[in-house]
Amino acid sequence: MAKVITSREEDYSEWYNDIVKKAGLADHSAVRGCMVIKPYGFAIWEKIQAQLDKMFKETGHVNAYFPLLIPKSFLSKEAEHVEGFAKECAVVTHHRLMNDPNGSGVIVDPSAKLEEELIIRPTSETIIWNTYKKWVNSYRDLPLLINQWANVMRWEMRTRLFLRTAEFLWQEGHTAHETEAEAVAETLQMLNVYAEFAEKHMAMPVMKGAKTANERFAGALETYTIEALMQDGKALQAGTSHFLGQNFAKAFDVKFLGKDNKEHFVWATSWGVSTRMIGALIMAHSDDEGLVLPPKLAPIQVVIVPIPKPNDDIDEVANKLMAELKAKGISVKYDQDEKKRPGFKFAEWEMKGVPVRLGIGKRDLEKGVIEVARRDTKEKASIPVENVVDHVEQLMEDIQNNIYNKAATFRDNHITKADTWDEFMDILDNKGGFVLAHWDGTVETEKKIKELSKATTRCIPMDGKAEAGKCVLTGNPSEQRILFARAY
Repeated sequence: MAKVITSREEDYSEWYNDIVKKAGLADHSAVRGCMVIKPYGFAIWEKIQAQLDKMFKETGHVNAYFPLLIPKSFLSKEAEHVEGFAKECAVVTHHRLMNDPNGSGVIVDPSAKLEEELIIRPTSETIIWNTYKKWVNSYRDLPLLINQWANVMRWEMRTRLFLRTAEFLWQEGHTAHETEAEAVAETLQMLNVYAEFAEKHMAMPVMKGAKTANERFAGALETYTIEALMQDGKALQAGTSHFLGQNFAKAFDVKFLGKDNKEHFVWATSWGVSTRMIGALIMAHSDDEGLVLPPKLAPIQVVIVPIPKPNDDIDEVANKLMAELKAKGISVKYDQDEKKRPGFKFAEWEMKGVPVRLGIGKRDLEKGVIEVARRDTKEKASIPVENVVDHVEQLMEDIQNNIYNKAATFRDNHITKADTWDEFMDILDNKGGFVLAHWDGTVETEKKIKELSKATTRCIPMDGKAEAGKCVLTGNPSEQRILFARAY
């Protein structure tokens, strides 16, 4: 099966597409720009969702659900917001179909035109803040800490499975606070939740920072991001957290009676990550044999393969191992499909990124051992049957750490300073990765850099230090280096 994957060096984009298809993660749909998430891909999303949901609830958030359809007038209330999403909106204009009088199937009933068009949500700020107006009256009603798991729709002209599709799944948190300080603290807290999830569960190191004004979320006063680096040297925005100030509160008249007995507008945040996370997982860790999954997000952590096929002795050992592994909280599958040879099964489960494979053969059992193979390094070892469960339990931790360390080393080796335009372009063209460079802070220069290099400002690093210098393009004064990269 490995031979059906295009190598990363030959064509990185095709390599990615091959893995998505061959590992059974997703497929193109009949609807242009939309994807079908297949069961194995959705199982990974469920692992992501479950862990994030736990982390959200540990920080005091609760889940709710808001309508898919948003009145068009709502998007007009916050000017910057509507401008940011206007070109991506899908619009519902009629509420009924009818049989075509000419007998050609169904047509839109021309008499069923809606009085006001409805927008399929590109994001839910407007419908949620219209609702919050009814829920918030007093400071006692605050904070509102609400998250929604949902789908959204944004027309995309150039699509790629998981990374950029017209419809995708995500979570969007929307919170309301009594003070500016509380809202800012919430924004940063959720950024740190995303960073912790990315590093501890996805095994993917990230850079935390603030977006430039030109790259902020439409309607936000500040946007913070986690930026990850893929194996081809391109960056990927993996999650964002936005401080919205009072923009949406004023647009939707969300006020509360404060402790001072005066009316105040609430302070707001929003934050989200999407199924793009699965694309990040693939590109950060996988190899030319297929998917490589960190154990914490692998739907199947251990697969047992009988060699050459199941029999009573092998079944007895396999069933005992399965029970003991499950008791340790490790997910395991016993592949008893007799229509496939062991070699095919090895390649198939390797393609799907299962972290550990146990091969149980008659000869090995006679010696009292089982072959244990790890997906990340391809290393194999013969382990005494009685030690296999403890060995696998340790491997879960070792593999998780190894995958992270490998990605962190790659990331660290691809953060490079540039002081001149020639250096800047040389790094982008020949090395890739993040470029730390000075920028004069103007939108004009930012856009010119993008035009000339196809690199964008990724973030102003949160751990960055003041450093006087000159803009890499204009030579104008700069107070701090920021991160640039070509990106998805």
